[in-house]
Amino acid sequence: MLALYADENFPLPVIEEPRRLGFDVLTMYEDGKANHSLTDKDVLRIASERNRALLTVNRRHFIQLHRTDPNHTGIIVCTFDPNFVGQAQRIANALRDRTNLENELIKIYRPA
Repeated sequence: MLALYADENFPLPVIEEPRRLGFDVLTMYEDGKANHSLTDKDVLRIASERNRALLTVNRRHFIQLHRTDPNHTGIIVCTFDPNFVGQAQRIANALRDRTNLENELIKIYRPA
């Protein structure tokens, strides 16, 4: 199963459900990297150094970063959704059979 790295803006309740489903999710807080004014490029580099795909709701910046430098361990951008369990399920469903997101950008949308 994929190892994930949640940036500091990613909602904690969304992280708890994938963990319950068996995903290995490390947050920037747990990693001691939160509140350090890191650039998005730095956050992606840290995720890649830890061999983890990045989870973020910062869609615009990370989609642009992927376009300018697609060499990373994966980016999962999500639309903010107050239905945290539903969002977590959509993430889990998109990643369930994946073992690698090398250089990929995955988009998770809130249902209309």
